[in-house]
Amino acid sequence: MEPKPLKTREEILRDFESKGISIRGWAIAHGVTPAVVHGLLKGGRKGRIGASHKAAVLLGLKHGEIVE
Repeated sequence: MEPKPLKTREEILRDFESKGISIRGWAIAHGVTPAVVHGLLKGGRKGRIGASHKAAVLLGLKHGEIVE
């Protein structure tokens, strides 16, 4: 199976806006803190480990496996 193409931060923000989804609402629905998602989408976090890795994979910013 071919992996999905990655999204840019701008694409994700446009998707949220077009669907009327807040960053906070998305974060809570996916079990991540809003601060982590804000950090990823503003470029302050890289999404390497822990919650930021999980959020980055769920958002489509990076390929990876979520292990809990």
